[in-house]
Amino acid sequence: MKHSIKVLCIICLYFAAMNNTTMAQENTTDQKVDSLLSLMTLEEKVGQMNQYNGFWDVTGPAPQGGNAATKYEHLKKGLVGSMLNVVGAEEVRKLQKLVVEETRLGIPLIFGYDVIHGHKTLAPIPLAESASWDLEAIEKSARIAATEASAVGLNWTFAPMVDISRDPRWGRVMEGAGEDTYLGAQVAKARVKGFQGDDLSQPNTIAACAKHFAAYGFAEAGKEYNTVDIGTSTLFNTVLPPFKAAADAGVRTFMNGFNILNGIPVTGDTFLQRDILKGKWEFDGFVVSDWASIGEMVPHGFANNLKHSAELGAKAGSDMDMESYAYVNHLVANVKEGKVDEKIIDDAVRRILRVKFELGLFDDPYRYCDEERENELLYHKDHQAGVLDMALKSLVLLKNEGDLLPLQKNQQKIAVIGELADDKNSPLGSWRLGSDNNTAVSVLEGLTGLGIDFKYSKGPKVFNKDANFLNEVEVNETDTSGMEEAVALAKESEVVLMVLGEHGFQSGEGRSRTKLGIPGLQLQLLKEVYKVNQNIVLILMNGRPLTIDWEAENIPSILEAWQLGTQTGNAIAKTLFGENNPSGKLPMTFPRSVGQIPIYYNHFSTGRPNPEPNVFWSHYGDEKNEPLFPFGHGLSYTTFEYSNLEIDTADQKNVTVSVMVKNSGESDGEEVVQLYIHDKVASVTRPVKELKGFEKVSLAAGETKKITLVLTEAELGFYNHSYDFLVEPGEFGVLVGTNSQKGLTGTFTID
Repeated sequence: MKHSIKVLCIICLYFAAMNNTTMAQENTTDQKVDSLLSLMTLEEKVGQMNQYNGFWDVTGPAPQGGNAATKYEHLKKGLVGSMLNVVGAEEVRKLQKLVVEETRLGIPLIFGYDVIHGHKTLAPIPLAESASWDLEAIEKSARIAATEASAVGLNWTFAPMVDISRDPRWGRVMEGAGEDTYLGAQVAKARVKGFQGDDLSQPNTIAACAKHFAAYGFAEAGKEYNTVDIGTSTLFNTVLPPFKAAADAGVRTFMNGFNILNGIPVTGDTFLQRDILKGKWEFDGFVVSDWASIGEMVPHGFANNLKHSAELGAKAGSDMDMESYAYVNHLVANVKEGKVDEKIIDDAVRRILRVKFELGLFDDPYRYCDEERENELLYHKDHQAGVLDMALKSLVLLKNEGDLLPLQKNQQKIAVIGELADDKNSPLGSWRLGSDNNTAVSVLEGLTGLGIDFKYSKGPKVFNKDANFLNEVEVNETDTSGMEEAVALAKESEVVLMVLGEHGFQSGEGRSRTKLGIPGLQLQLLKEVYKVNQNIVLILMNGRPLTIDWEAENIPSILEAWQLGTQTGNAIAKTLFGENNPSGKLPMTFPRSVGQIPIYYNHFSTGRPNPEPNVFWSHYGDEKNEPLFPFGHGLSYTTFEYSNLEIDTADQKNVTVSVMVKNSGESDGEEVVQLYIHDKVASVTRPVKELKGFEKVSLAAGETKKITLVLTEAELGFYNHSYDFLVEPGEFGVLVGTNSQKGLTGTFTID
């Protein structure tokens, strides 16, 4: 192959010039990187730090003018290191061929894409997957995504998003693992391993990217791209651990972000990127900016102009510029003018080349361009089965008064009401750029496939026109057409399945909301149906926690169905009719009202935490302190009993906590046993409780198992304001149970 010969000759020439002692050393990846780097011009080095968006149909003629022509010439001159949003084995091959055969050194491109919860075959949105608390299933889901993405020429995904967020107003909570640091860290590791596998050079693996470094999930007021201002305790103990977990799991890339953190844009934050990530954590992959975030340091008021942004970004440790045009246009000049040391450029390029070598792109730049694999693997039946399993595990039973669920097949007159029940697009969720519209199994299709008899009424339309990724979703607020028909159907039915919620494109990037109730006329519809038939199962479709106070007070059964991806309807139908016993637990707190936000279980105690006969204690005058549904909440069609909590501190570096868990109901089921601790007195105040362990256990009806969880120093300690990790002596409280508010309690002491 022409490219392989070119690169091999270059590297051989380099080693031929080295002394015998060096030649005798193992030809490691770092040596290969250094050999290639030594032959690169400054312009070629900067080119590796430049990422462009796809800009023309590569199967057609070359562009003749404008920005597209400039990008084309840059590709031919070796001034581009990566492309994003170029998809398809044929398209990637032709673009890769242009670069490896036309440029002087033939350095292959790395092709990136937002593969967030699947490529063609879609799993549940990441927040829903996290509700499964099933790390093996989450890893398998990422493996499916990587298999399909790699089949269309991609070798790098901008996932997982590991931002912790306590604010459901922020639309991107759908893309992460929720509010908890410990759960978020475990999910981060699982997704990194799923994407990257055990050998990154295999053609069915892709490089993962931990984003957004850091604290993007703490945007003020949940408003997209907004300022973040948090203390070091929150940064070190809440925000950073999932990123550290991803780094420890071997993630090959990081992405910084759009936000300011404590006055400094994270894209230009030396402390985060050099001192912490590349320094203390010894991360040897590379950091990519978010879309144009290097250029956005100008409107932030941190840089004078784009040239200044290029200088600041490179110095701070942002190795690759995504679509700011800052590096490619200004970084060479910055070096020649002495504003940026060329050693900084060398470090960035060395990191980028290392990942390309690890991906096997120098051995075969076309290894991801196999059209036979592409035709075989997209929407593969095994992938469909995999995402169905993930969807089944992600459903959360919020309420089931009177054991209304599960329903019995064809023994009741069933009405299905709500536009979302017949929607094949919204359930796919947001961030599914590679998939096809209207490929979800709808709820109606799922019920029909299960052989269920029902009657359907759409009710008032929820959305005024088809929603898309780029524009605001237009919600119907006035047209009540269809309301009477839906209510009439409910009145003549025995059970009503109400399928209500958000559109899939009402969450995601740029989708902040200040009102978190069910949109449009849906609550009015629900209340009208409730007047004539209270035997209602509410099936929620949403990408974030909603404020459903009236619904929780009045509706007997509520099933949180998120946006479950391709197999949505089948997963919901199987769960409604008992073929699947729901086992999901909430990864985010559900507030009673927007005024409680941010609300999260692992808060700190105030100085006046307890009720007083007067007003001088920590509370609201018009709302309860407690959430509607707490973190970790989720019911089952069976019941579980906890007993015999035991804590063994004989080995103080491995404190064992054990409990007996019994399935006391009549159905087999799964329970997530959750372990929380409270460091009661510390040099830096600790939260009232913190998740530090969990295990998902399957129990047959009547079965009892002993569950043992271990608290090591990693779980018992915390970071102080100097980023020193401490394990301090003292008393710890323990809660082991079914959610963050309910369980057995005990204490132990560390000497």
